[in-house]
Amino acid sequence: MKMKLYDYWRSSAAYRVRIALALKGLDVERVPISIFPGEDEQFGATYKAKNPQMRVPTLEVDGKVSGQSMAIIEWLEEIHPAPALLPSDPWKRLQARAFADVIACDVHPLNNLAVLKKLRDEFSADEEEIADWYRDWIIRGFTALETTAQSLEPAQYLFGDQPGIAEICLVPQVANAHRYKTDLSPFPRLMEVEARCRALPAFIKAAPDSVKPAA
Repeated sequence: MKMKLYDYWRSSAAYRVRIALALKGLDVERVPISIFPGEDEQFGATYKAKNPQMRVPTLEVDGKVSGQSMAIIEWLEEIHPAPALLPSDPWKRLQARAFADVIACDVHPLNNLAVLKKLRDEFSADEEEIADWYRDWIIRGFTALETTAQSLEPAQYLFGDQPGIAEICLVPQVANAHRYKTDLSPFPRLMEVEARCRALPAFIKAAPDSVKPAA
């Protein structure tokens, strides 16, 4: 099975998939797609033919393609179940998915490039207003997630003694928060888990600085 991942080095959605692949020890051919404003390779006809939504990431497997990072991660879990990205207990699996979806479905979509561009172009938001918007949604989401994290059984990671889907979503979103100078001191448990993850080889391998194109 030959896999290609069309991604952008700083895309948090693509970052999630890179982490999942690295945790499972799966090889993939990376195809960079620059979504940097002004380059906008995602809007080109060739890429649009692969992903009509014109976003990253896209996974191509033996000529078949799919977008959406969370769906890709769930598929990877199905075809390569070890090491598991979800807890074995059904209730904890629900909790882990819910934790991940707060980021993937609530926080991140409100802060993606398309939304920020619309705020600039149609609502005349300046850069400080954009940053305030960005930080606000991160803080709202992280406030809820910190409460959840504090209520969980003590463990090395959020849902056990190995990282999974919750950490796969958390770490890229923390990276975004740092880019926008968000005060993360109110979230000690999230920051503890994030720091532990960033020290792991799989997370290092998937990190933006590890895959950033040479200047």
